[in-house]
Amino acid sequence: MSRLIYPRLAASFIVLLFLMIIALFILISFDIIGSAFEKLGFSPTYSIIFLFLSLLGSHINIPIKEITSLETIVSGRVIYFYGFRYVIPQVEHEPRTLIAINLGGAVIPLTISLFLVTKVNLFNVILGITIMTIFIHLMARPVQGLGIAVPALMPPLMAAMVALIISPGEAALLAYISGTIGSLIGADLLNLNKIPYLGAPMASIGGAGTFDGIFLTGIISVLIA
Repeated sequence: MSRLIYPRLAASFIVLLFLMIIALFILISFDIIGSAFEKLGFSPTYSIIFLFLSLLGSHINIPIKEITSLETIVSGRVIYFYGFRYVIPQVEHEPRTLIAINLGGAVIPLTISLFLVTKVNLFNVILGITIMTIFIHLMARPVQGLGIAVPALMPPLMAAMVALIISPGEAALLAYISGTIGSLIGADLLNLNKIPYLGAPMASIGGAGTFDGIFLTGIISVLIA
């Protein structure tokens, strides 16, 4: 259970994310970005709820399978990656890595993306996801004890730029879909073969290492709507 409920980040960053969501509340109350949420296909209230659920769900991992680790399992340590602090919980030193899917970083964003994909030109979606998958895969780095990680600000910024170039009229929807799915494929799925060599107690798809970029993609996509 200590690996399923995972303390990803320092409390300071969690506070920062909550403050960002509160800022969105304030903007909505002044009707500054209320229409932006509606362009994403959701009412402002539901959009905020989804963001909160994603943030809270980032600590919950759904187990898929266990694999044998070819390296000594790292646990009870703090790992820094591009200035972000990741806490690796203390676990038994069994030579096995749990493969899981993160609720807030994979399940919820994928569900939203599947809903939004019906509102965007399919060719643009495929093109955006392809570009983001390649870009994120090139940026992703294996981190000993953590898994696969990507600089948090790169996915949302790149997704916004790609979406604005491909289809400015669909930029918000396209940025969210391509940024989310591209991150999950490019960072996590295409690097599953590296997991046995990282000594990570758990490798979470959409979890520590990639969640930050996916979560911020949701916020940035709203702001460019």
